[in-house]
Amino acid sequence: MNEELDQIFSDKLFHYIKDGIIVMNASRKIVKANRAANRLIGWGIGEHVPYCSYCEQREVKPGEERCYLMANKGEIPYFSSEMPTFGEYLLDVEMSNVMIYHDEKANEKYYLLVLRDQTLKKKEEEARISKKMIHKLTEAKEAEHKRLSQELHDGVGQSLFSISIAMDNIMAHINDVTLHDYIDDVRQELGQVMGDVKYYSQALRPKSLDQLGLIATVDSLIKSMKTQLPNTTCHFHHNFDERLHPMIEINVYRVIQEALHNMMKYAQAKQVSIILEKNNDTLYVQIMDDGVGFNIKEKKSGLGLMHMKERISQLKGTTKIESSPGKGAKIKLEIPLEENESDEYINR
Repeated sequence: MNEELDQIFSDKLFHYIKDGIIVMNASRKIVKANRAANRLIGWGIGEHVPYCSYCEQREVKPGEERCYLMANKGEIPYFSSEMPTFGEYLLDVEMSNVMIYHDEKANEKYYLLVLRDQTLKKKEEEARISKKMIHKLTEAKEAEHKRLSQELHDGVGQSLFSISIAMDNIMAHINDVTLHDYIDDVRQELGQVMGDVKYYSQALRPKSLDQLGLIATVDSLIKSMKTQLPNTTCHFHHNFDERLHPMIEINVYRVIQEALHNMMKYAQAKQVSIILEKNNDTLYVQIMDDGVGFNIKEKKSGLGLMHMKERISQLKGTTKIESSPGKGAKIKLEIPLEENESDEYINR
């Protein structure tokens, strides 16, 4: 009974293990193969295992075994290369090969070849590198925004202010009423330009974000929104005032900024609510409005929503967007605080 169970379990393990397993003889003829091996390379019992792309091209000495793994008699534990499949498609695999049985009577050696598909691992590595690159690009963009904001505020803004003072001095020495009126019109236009410069400086990178933190900056953003939409009521609730990690603050701020921008542009909302709460080392953010809403399926390709999700994904957080026509919109964020504090890419 135990032998029967052992046989059943052996067969189960052989066929259900995810790595491809092939038993072949010295001439590479397949004696046994599990389902994973058949799925990976497509070669069946009685057929010959082809050489990988490396072994096919490598230089060999007279009498030397072409297979790199067999030539090293199992001393190479793992080897990565490309294996031709049944359809002659090259598959990235990690291989190991060891002799498992020597039939001395028939003078036949049998080898166990294990194949592990590296395609998924390669895609995961590409995704990791891509995510890291996007993160670095986001950091670089925010640093450039900060520099430009500083230039606008301290450079262009101060120069315009100096021009305004100079015009005041000029007006004090001019008695011509007509010229006074003209200069006054110019001063009003200059005041408008100074206001625009201040607005663009704030939009690029609010100084309050670096000086006072997320809560104060969101509060300032809401006040700015109220001047543009006086008939819209905004409720802001938070259960903390302390500073968060700089990358959390800037990315959460950008998401709230984008959400309010979309709301002002499209939603026609009368009530807006923003909630920021810290609980058990997690930051919860919720942005809601009672506007016209939208169809989630139709908005999946929207760059604004995609950028929101990407920013929060960089913080190892999750984004959930709920909306339907006539039902308003709700954005929920969950961001782990401890992980971001120790993240090698975020912590600078």
